Amino acid sequence: MSLFRSINFLAVCIVFVNSIHAQNTEAIQRPNILFIMTDDHAVKAISAYDGQLNTTPNIDRIANEGVKINTGFVTNSICAPSRAVMLTGKHSHINGKTNNIYPFNWDQDNVAKQLQKGGYETALIGKIHLKGKPQGFDYYNVLPGQGHYYNPDFIENGKKVQYPGYVTQITTDLTLDWLKNKRNPEKPFLLLCHQKAAHRTWMPEPKHFKTFANKNFPMPETFYDDFEGRPVAKTHKMGIVNDMDWVYDLKLLDDEDEIPSRYRNGAKRNTGRMTAAQRAVWDNHYDPIIKSFKTQQLSDAALNQWKYNRYLQDYLATVQSVDDSVGEILDYLEANNLDKNTIVIYTSDQGFYLGEHGWFDKRFMYEESLRTPMLIKYPKEIPAGSACNALIQNLDFAPSFLDYAGIKIPEDIQGLSFRAVLSQNSKSWRDAVFYSYYEHPSEHHVNRHYGIRTNRYKLIHFYYDQEYWELYDLKKDPHELENLYNHNKYKKIQANLHHQLNVLRSDYKDSDALNTAMIKNFNNYKANKKKNKKS
Repeated sequence: MSLFRSINFLAVCIVFVNSIHAQNTEAIQRPNILFIMTDDHAVKAISAYDGQLNTTPNIDRIANEGVKINTGFVTNSICAPSRAVMLTGKHSHINGKTNNIYPFNWDQDNVAKQLQKGGYETALIGKIHLKGKPQGFDYYNVLPGQGHYYNPDFIENGKKVQYPGYVTQITTDLTLDWLKNKRNPEKPFLLLCHQKAAHRTWMPEPKHFKTFANKNFPMPETFYDDFEGRPVAKTHKMGIVNDMDWVYDLKLLDDEDEIPSRYRNGAKRNTGRMTAAQRAVWDNHYDPIIKSFKTQQLSDAALNQWKYNRYLQDYLATVQSVDDSVGEILDYLEANNLDKNTIVIYTSDQGFYLGEHGWFDKRFMYEESLRTPMLIKYPKEIPAGSACNALIQNLDFAPSFLDYAGIKIPEDIQGLSFRAVLSQNSKSWRDAVFYSYYEHPSEHHVNRHYGIRTNRYKLIHFYYDQEYWELYDLKKDPHELENLYNHNKYKKIQANLHHQLNVLRSDYKDSDALNTAMIKNFNNYKANKKKNKKS
């Protein structure tokens, strides 16, 4: 070979090698995605949003270094369906997981599978609440079902393992272990870290037993809501006064069995998972509370205030452990130079009632459970300390992840990528969100309903047991106490909302005929399940 040809050949090789190197560098520089999801975390219980109940400095770090989404919503306010929506980018009636009872079809496409195909390494750690083998993950270590707060079982890549300790810390340790020891550092990653807290029954970690123990919380102004003009809401079974269990929820598991409870055995199963040492620490904290309660003989308003305090003291203590966890993970990212190229999302599977309308739990389309925290940081694109008032839903996580990763968004995904909106490069966005709740008849007696929320108004249609419409002006009535449906002043607005609702339902392939069919299928499914259980 001549010298000239040799030089040309060498030049071609160098160009080829540099091209491959550039491609690899480009792949590695695609952002990592760390998605932290908690359970039932009310916006009100994050100090970046509110600050009246508690302080969450580590969760707030995400808001301070990124964006606080003030109008983040779910499509279906209940645990498992919310997770299915997040994974698929499709509404519940499309992905099939409309309630906590139906199985989830893991064979369908999801965002983890798409990122996997696109060169990402994927991991799922913590609560997923979708029965079956998780698909789309190179590594998974998940809680079966709801999981337990103390000494929980996990399923690691198909193998059941029990870990000693407290579930929030264990989930954190497993997350950090994957980041440190299990992932391929040459590949970008999708890591879903899903905490059990702050799900009922709000069993705190010992280090936070005293954090809120002596705090009295002012009751929300709607605590004694009489539900005038809202008869469907009146049929609920999620009231702090009448439905919260003394033993199961409020931890009054007395040795004498004198305190009434419908779920005493459930409470005993929870504490029965503890070691002798753990139980001793637990009893040392709760026995004086039980003794004091028995001697005080409270009644009426004082008793209701006591129950409310007891509820929030434990609920917020579980949140505090989550905040500690977020701090550990953020510190690791910073110490290992991962923070600049990692998108960090903090959210919950839905909101939660902290005494508003006198309630705990979620399900209704009212703001406290429809709205969910969404805090996102990505230094390369999202301005630090920014706020977003666009109507964003958990439906939008999947397409946004794909957009950030440079992967084509499948046409059947119903969500939208919020990337351009958060980077403030676009103001074009949806003007309404669609919601639907299906799990009825079931726990808490929340009737089936669907509706639409715009920046100012909300229209809800309850059906099945009771046929009823509700309309709210959220600017004038943020607590949703006055139903304006059929008020003369709002007739034009009402007609416009009906039109928008019909358009959205059509776009999302929802209909009355589909709802009727789903009711029939749901009732048949429950009847067959009950029949099979007896046989």
